[in-house]
Amino acid sequence: MASQKERENYIYVAKLAEQAERYDEMVESMKKVAKLDVELTVEERNLLSVGYKNVIGARRASWRILSSIEQKEEARGNEHHVKRIREYRQKVESELSNICNDIMTVIDEHLIPSSSSGESSVFYYKMKGDYYRYLAEFKNGSERKEAAEQSLKAYQVKDLTFLKFGILDIDCRSLIFFFFFFFHFVFLLLEYDDSASS
Repeated sequence: MASQKERENYIYVAKLAEQAERYDEMVESMKKVAKLDVELTVEERNLLSVGYKNVIGARRASWRILSSIEQKEEARGNEHHVKRIREYRQKVESELSNICNDIMTVIDEHLIPSSSSGESSVFYYKMKGDYYRYLAEFKNGSERKEAAEQSLKAYQVKDLTFLKFGILDIDCRSLIFFFFFFFHFVFLLLEYDDSASS
């Protein structure tokens, strides 16, 4: 079992990586903390969240840019360019999938089982809902539908945990925002997929 000193070292490296804007390394350090199977402090949860948010955020931005360029090139009839862009976009999608699956594995196998407070559980289920939602942004067909359903399920478990532990000090506005965003964004995409495949 890792000592407290090792845990402190992982945290220090994560903070250092954050200051250097090296978020992949920040994530790796925080994953080591999570895999100690101990409850994370509020600061440690935030470090984990910030690291993953920056790692995934950069790739989500890349995906949106590539998708936009792909549409423009398609409209111009530049199939040669479209093929290259599509291959590059698929590479980014693969990275997005890996990051999302990675954090969800860490959450399911280490963070939720080690969580003894309702606030921690709510935090992790919200994260899980967010990362399934990120998958739903770029997946298609049944994969999009599955990601959307898993996202909704995680958000619902978060709400039940929220009520079970009587956690009233968590920002309820974010809860309302995420449900609004979820239903209006993800389910509109599912409807679009269904109409496009008809």
